[in-house]
Amino acid sequence: MNVDVVNNQNEKVGTLELSDELFGGEIATHLVWESVVHANAAGRRGTHATKTRGLVSGTGKKPWRQKGTGRARVGESRNPLWRKGGTVFGPQPRSYDYKVPRKVERGALRAAMAAKLAEQAVVVVEALAVETSKTKAAAEMLRRLGVDGKAVIVDVKPDDKLALAVRNLEGIRVVESSRLTARDVADGGRVVVTRAALERLQAVLG
Repeated sequence: MNVDVVNNQNEKVGTLELSDELFGGEIATHLVWESVVHANAAGRRGTHATKTRGLVSGTGKKPWRQKGTGRARVGESRNPLWRKGGTVFGPQPRSYDYKVPRKVERGALRAAMAAKLAEQAVVVVEALAVETSKTKAAAEMLRRLGVDGKAVIVDVKPDDKLALAVRNLEGIRVVESSRLTARDVADGGRVVVTRAALERLQAVLG
């Protein structure tokens, strides 16, 4: 499989050969799903907390004597059955993260990239850089490359000026190739990747 390599002006400057074994054939969508679900779970804060009967405000004193009043027996005002009492088995702070095998993560990224290549939603650029960190410069470059919506920009070491320039562009993200995940690719719209980054991805995923 050969893909065109363009410059910042969207002029073809060469081609890059990609492995059909990696990016061709059937796309393992179930791996992408598993990786995206894991990424979403790992990103949850998990700071929810409810107060048990030991944490709510109130006294531990018995409101009235056990017998002889005709009322139901009760031990303390923090009883979960009472208004303003503690919560039983309520959510507590925890991490939602879990482990996913590295083989699954790599397979998911491989499948996500294969899907984007099949959709012709990947733009391979010789190098990505802007002269100034102004948003207008980045917007014009992306427009020349045919990006008019969401996109993820992938480079081995992203240009600092470019990273600053795209911060105000809605739906545009800059990701280092070593940190790229299947969720970045699947949710990112078009993929704008440098030749060096794609070659490194192919070497890692191979």
